[in-house]
Amino acid sequence: MSQSLLNASSVYPTDKAQVLDEITKKLENRHRLTVDEGEYLYAHAPLDWLQEKADRLRRTLSGETVFYNRNIHFEPTNICVYSCKFCAFYRKPGSQAGDGAWLYRIEDLLEKLARYPIGSLSEVHITGGVHPDRGLEFGEELCRAVKAARPEIHIKAFTAVEIAFFARKSKVALEEALSRLHKAGLDSLPGGGAEIFDPEIRRSIAGGKAPAHTWLEVHAAAHRLGLKSNATMLYGHIEAYRHRIAHMASLRDLQDETGGFMAFIPLRYLNENNAISHLPEVGPEEDLRNFAVARLFLDNIPHLKAYWVMLGMPTAIKALAYGVDDLDGTVDDTTRIYSMAGGMTHPAYSSTDLQTLIREAGRKPMERNSWYRPVAALPDGT
Repeated sequence: MSQSLLNASSVYPTDKAQVLDEITKKLENRHRLTVDEGEYLYAHAPLDWLQEKADRLRRTLSGETVFYNRNIHFEPTNICVYSCKFCAFYRKPGSQAGDGAWLYRIEDLLEKLARYPIGSLSEVHITGGVHPDRGLEFGEELCRAVKAARPEIHIKAFTAVEIAFFARKSKVALEEALSRLHKAGLDSLPGGGAEIFDPEIRRSIAGGKAPAHTWLEVHAAAHRLGLKSNATMLYGHIEAYRHRIAHMASLRDLQDETGGFMAFIPLRYLNENNAISHLPEVGPEEDLRNFAVARLFLDNIPHLKAYWVMLGMPTAIKALAYGVDDLDGTVDDTTRIYSMAGGMTHPAYSSTDLQTLIREAGRKPMERNSWYRPVAALPDGT
């Protein structure tokens, strides 16, 4: 698109049809959208237009396949040195069980894993609060223990914020921290902790947490080591459309350099039991708009995930028509980060449940491993 039609220094043209026609041509030719075009789509594109374009691109990338895996979540602690305003999960250091805090041992995770027969799980997702007394050595010990007990299970663990703290507490470089975790059994990184990269917004809602450049540096270092990762964005709080697009532009730039992101996961702000609970949550239409714009803008990240635990399954299923090709996994009632903020109280779907929902949406279910490779059929069940 010519700079004279749409650029950062101009007022958006009044002829919306002309702008959308130009953007349509770019998409049909698989040309990259600019930041200004992405912001324009957020603000001005009709939802049905976005749906059609995102769904078409999804078919090009993934066909009719919808991915899922068999996973559980484990949250070692909700005691955290950071007090993000959006977080209902957080408890300050020194908190006790009576305050709603928990501090699980590695043995607690092993006991949880022992409840699942061999072959019934493919991934354990481990994230939690940044505990002041747990450094890199704790992360290594946890990974080694899981691999010793269940070597077949993929370990997706520790946000970039946790890893940056591990490195700082244990006085090592990020690369060394990641290398040691990888050798101990870490297989990939989740995308959590990204929130919104804009410095002013980030300071306002997540003051003190590792800055955006640190999040990006951790993932870049992980990619250089051969570790794949996901990327997230927390939306629907005090950010504007320009902040969302700038956030995704940073992810797109890093993906150009490393190719290490597997999926992008927009995470909707939930407003119960936190310091900014006065903010209303966005509705399903905004969720769908966000998915569609993300699919069109992030042309180099292969998968777009609707995390049903935050969205609710009805909205997650609708999102399959707005560029989404992944529904996460079974989760199985093991995450409280979102339930404490007003999400599902007992998030759990069996593999059979997910297959049925995907087929009812007119799509083809595909169980995947954590690198998006099809896996052999596993026993049905939660």
